[in-house]
Amino acid sequence: MKLKRWIAGILSLGMLAAAPLSGFPAAAESAVTGDVDGSSEVDLLDLVMLQKWMLGAGELSAPENADLNADRSLDIFDLGILKQWLVYGIKPHFYARNLTDGIRAGDSRGLEADEEFILGQTKFALSFLQKTAEDGRNVLVSPYSMTQALAMTANGAKGDTLSEMENVLGGTSIDKLNRYLYTQRMNQPDEDTCKLLTANSIWIRDDADRIRVEDPFLQKNADYYDAAAFMAPFDQTTVRDINTWVDANTDHMIPKLLNEIKDGEVMALINAVTFDAKWASPYSEYQVHDVPFTAYDGTEQTASMLCGEEHLYLEDAHAVGFMKPYQGGRYAFAALLPEEGMTTTEYIRSLTPEHLHELLAEPVSDGVVITQLPKFSYDYSEELSKHFAAMGMPTAFTGTADFSDMAWTESGYLFIGSLLQKTHISVDEDGTRAAAVSAVMMSNDACFLGEPKEVILDRPFVYCIVDRETSLPVFIGTLEKLET
Repeated sequence: MKLKRWIAGILSLGMLAAAPLSGFPAAAESAVTGDVDGSSEVDLLDLVMLQKWMLGAGELSAPENADLNADRSLDIFDLGILKQWLVYGIKPHFYARNLTDGIRAGDSRGLEADEEFILGQTKFALSFLQKTAEDGRNVLVSPYSMTQALAMTANGAKGDTLSEMENVLGGTSIDKLNRYLYTQRMNQPDEDTCKLLTANSIWIRDDADRIRVEDPFLQKNADYYDAAAFMAPFDQTTVRDINTWVDANTDHMIPKLLNEIKDGEVMALINAVTFDAKWASPYSEYQVHDVPFTAYDGTEQTASMLCGEEHLYLEDAHAVGFMKPYQGGRYAFAALLPEEGMTTTEYIRSLTPEHLHELLAEPVSDGVVITQLPKFSYDYSEELSKHFAAMGMPTAFTGTADFSDMAWTESGYLFIGSLLQKTHISVDEDGTRAAAVSAVMMSNDACFLGEPKEVILDRPFVYCIVDRETSLPVFIGTLEKLET
């Protein structure tokens, strides 16, 4: 039992490298699948060796035995199968088949963020939050994650379906949006002190009588989103494979996306985002104090409050706030405290995209801001179809949707059956960790010497993680109560 716990601990280390390996020899008939150390038997030493190889810290003695799902590629799915087999006793059988060998990313030309992209994405972020915010419920959405998932989907749309999706995603044509998002993704930081990582995948039901996906659709999403494509049986093994992919690509912050795949679902387009950054000025132990926090319903809670001074002040007619930079300076945590008597939802609904952008782009930096920020951590999950239909893309969720550039289906119908997002955030003395996964399930059926300002976040507030180069929110949400 101790050995199993030790192995499970090893498997929780960091994000696993999705390290496809092509061109390795097929296993000989006498080879033992899973025997990566060449010992002629499969045991926990093979699991340790494969884990180390995935992390770039070793070599495989018998790589031809490591392809447990026979997809001609070594990746996190093989590791997940071996873990299930050796730690939990679940023997491998039919799993997802990687189509990446046939779909390689081509040369893509990006576009630098300009006013059209920035204002369009700010409009999308604000509309997304306005539709999901609820008084009394902690909300966290990732516009960045959802934009990528829906943009991949829009690459298969035509007619009114495409026009509505483009309008909801900020009003930019999908061809331009692909290029903007490509540049944004390629410029993400990946340092120990600040990283923003994304991964994309497409999962297709392995049933040519029901669905046949168009190669140009897969090619475009490989070009701009580096989206891996998997053919899978869409049974519980696929649920397990998708959850394994999500767990690895959210740095284990979101271990599970799906409980089941519905009979009518024939494709899933999934984006995963992780954010992990240290404060430029972390809090010391003496700066952490227990302070009352008043929840939305008036209940008084005890918060571990991070007390400090900042120099980027935010203020408008109905709220005050501050920015606290992460290391490297590109990203910052921004908090906005509505005035007394105004709820977070009332404040959010009073905002316009232009005002939100101006507020985040032009903090006041000529004074001291005394701040108190509660340590907090929570998860959020929501089915979003009704919200996005209300935002202006109803056709995509109906039988009249036109996704004919995506795939042929036997029924003649292809539409978004469900739209899911799960998020996680944790804010403490050292910094912030956040993750999001978005899934489109396609169905067939310097100090100023004056008086210091104060922002005491001791009641519900709005917050976001901001890319300061573009002033775009990567995550945006509300804290209505502290969760234990």
